[in-house]
Amino acid sequence: MTKRESYEARTEAFLKPLLEEKQFELVDVEYVKEGGSWYLRAYIDKEGGISINDCEDVSRPLSDWLDQEDFIDGSYILEVSSPGLGRPLKKDKDFDRSMGKDVEVRLFRAVDKQKEFEGALTAYDRDTVTIQTGDGQTVTFERPNIALIRLAFDF
Repeated sequence: MTKRESYEARTEAFLKPLLEEKQFELVDVEYVKEGGSWYLRAYIDKEGGISINDCEDVSRPLSDWLDQEDFIDGSYILEVSSPGLGRPLKKDKDFDRSMGKDVEVRLFRAVDKQKEFEGALTAYDRDTVTIQTGDGQTVTFERPNIALIRLAFDF
């Protein structure tokens, strides 16, 4: 397990009981470097959406626990937020909730000169994701080739 994975796993283990008590869902925890700074992000959700007060109610005990445990090397920025409209599908529950809905799929490498696809999510398993495009074509992607998959949204 890498340091990054260890940090995420320990943070997730702390958050799960706290969020269950509040009837919130833990969508994801990520430890990433962006623009020269490290970020520890916890994405939370609940029926009806997350408010700024909900984020604060999770951020305060999480911050206190992180200060006490002090297991993350170096400095980082802590963020607790809603996953937002561009919420990526990462876990089985995300895929289950999105079955039949339109998703955007972005690939690391082009397939037939195309890196972006959109269509209804029709199937998934540990290794693949399948969508049906607007023209009725069924396309299956290998999970390691997917850079991002999220719900499609129109404005």
